Amino acid sequence: MADPSTYRPAPGAIPLSPGVYKFRDTHGRVIYVGKAKNLRQRLSSYFQDVANLHPRTATMVTTAASVEWTVVSTEVEALQLEYSWIKEFDPRFNVKYRDDKSYPELAVTLNEEFPRVQVMRGAHKKGVRYFGPYGHAWAIRETVDLMLRVFPVRTCSNGVFKRAQQVGRPCLLGYIGKCAAPCVGRVTAAEHRELAEEFCDFMAGRTGNYLRRLELQMQEAAAEMEYEKAARLRDDLGALRRAMEKNAVVLGDGTDADLLAVAEDELEAAVQIFHVRGGRVRGQRGWVTDKVEDVDTAGLVEHALQQLYGAGTEQVPREVLVPAMPEEAVHEWLSGLRGAQVDLRVPQRGDKKDLMETVQRNAQQALALHKTKRASDLTTRSRALQEIAEALELDSAPLRIECFDISHLQGEDVVASMVVFEDGLVRKSEYRRFQIKGFEGQDDVRSMHEVITRRFRRYLHEREQTGEWAVPEEGEPLIDETGRPKRFAYPPQLLVVDGGQPQVAAAKRALDELGMDDIAVCGLAKRLEEVWLPGEDDPVVLPRSSEGLYLLQRVRDEAHRFAITYQRSKRAKRLTAGELDSVPGLGETRRRALLKHFGSLKKLRAATVDELCEVPGIGRRTAETVAAALASRTPAAFAVNTATGEIIEDSSATAVPRSGEET
Repeated sequence: MADPSTYRPAPGAIPLSPGVYKFRDTHGRVIYVGKAKNLRQRLSSYFQDVANLHPRTATMVTTAASVEWTVVSTEVEALQLEYSWIKEFDPRFNVKYRDDKSYPELAVTLNEEFPRVQVMRGAHKKGVRYFGPYGHAWAIRETVDLMLRVFPVRTCSNGVFKRAQQVGRPCLLGYIGKCAAPCVGRVTAAEHRELAEEFCDFMAGRTGNYLRRLELQMQEAAAEMEYEKAARLRDDLGALRRAMEKNAVVLGDGTDADLLAVAEDELEAAVQIFHVRGGRVRGQRGWVTDKVEDVDTAGLVEHALQQLYGAGTEQVPREVLVPAMPEEAVHEWLSGLRGAQVDLRVPQRGDKKDLMETVQRNAQQALALHKTKRASDLTTRSRALQEIAEALELDSAPLRIECFDISHLQGEDVVASMVVFEDGLVRKSEYRRFQIKGFEGQDDVRSMHEVITRRFRRYLHEREQTGEWAVPEEGEPLIDETGRPKRFAYPPQLLVVDGGQPQVAAAKRALDELGMDDIAVCGLAKRLEEVWLPGEDDPVVLPRSSEGLYLLQRVRDEAHRFAITYQRSKRAKRLTAGELDSVPGLGETRRRALLKHFGSLKKLRAATVDELCEVPGIGRRTAETVAAALASRTPAAFAVNTATGEIIEDSSATAVPRSGEET
């Protein structure tokens, strides 16, 4: 634990300007990012008596080892830079909202010649009109199914659309009247686009005039005794009204607003957002966060707005209603994103205040539900970690577990994996892959020794940079000075290997050679799910119903999966390597250009240097190198189709026999 006075900036060194500051720990990792109107005033507040600080702030400043800052011109620039750095460095002491799910949206691809209606998730694309987000994808499909009766816009994939164009027959939706079938020319591209735009107008809330026009057409058809047309229009009206009922009217027709509410306690906070478009609630989403920094409701609102609009995928509406006003810079930032004035305020009366109370109740329920789920999960994980600690006779529960596995195919493409579990949960950002470099062939024990040695030698080297260790190692890269998380910065409390006594002994020997005696080691053998400890002749047998055994199995299986995935990718690259791969100076792009230009390797092999130079990107020197390389190799032997007996004179691919499973 560091003393903040050891890295406190000199008096007068901190500017009075607005800016963004970063606290780093002893490893150089950024652990907190903040912004300030006045850097000197804000940073000075961190270097008072630690006893007077908020417990979370005190933990942060005692974990940090240095502080630095960047001066900007305005508070809005500070807000933007703060958001960028939080996304880049992922500081552990900053509030980071976790979106509780991926929300589907109804999308109309107006950027295509024949716009398509579909369900989309993720980042927004240019030229696509979005509606939502919706709570469930089935809610979108129900709405679309009702709307297609009146607006028969295509919903098929591009592959289905092209196939229908080729065969001259529409799909089933075209036959039953739920698609205008532009694929077979029943409507022109302009007519189909007009249908898509009417669909978008209706979804955007401009429904009154359209419904009145349909009703008038129905009455006229009935007056002229065109009863079939009148009945069809009547059914269309019913379908549209049912679609409208799925989104309740809560505000005036012209109201576009996002309402944000926060429910919090001392440890956690939940955010709920209602998206109102055209006076109707079009979507809802929610986030939950741990309050790892000392932040009030206004600060939580500011972080939520950054999360919602900072990525640029969510359009800022005319009104944003919040429970507490953030700093004025947030208002300016939102207006800049929208390109027009945004009304950011706390509703005081009327329908908007009533709706805000509804959003607040949703936030409170979301926080209560999250606490219930997390309590259950934490109880199970805590029990598992405690059972492991008791079975292995550890001093405390292993909060960080690393597991290593070796994978190869008959001694070829030997690789290893390292997976990390923290507090019983996967930490995929800490996963690492290794290629075995010390020797050739199959030797799992020797491979395990090499991998453990390399992993912890790197850890010791990084500790050496801080002066805490003195273990020189030539050729190792220096510590990352950007503040990003280091590759091997944290040691585990428990090291698990996939295997039995030999693998465990190899791992322990590697640690002993590096002088590390504070890391527990065990192995999990697949055959009987036995836990092996170094130097023990008999394994530790955990009950099959043990939560501790289940956690160890999950860790081992994840390491096995990660190792096999890497080994397969290396094998695939090796088997697909062709004659052009080894030509010096010829990259992937130019290899593809050559094969595309000549059509086959046989024609490429027969081409002259002048013909090779005709390929875009191929100069004379490269052409001469390619021609010489292909001429020096014997053409592939004739291939025989064993089913027909036919001799194939040239084959661009070599048959590969099916191989066994990796070990």
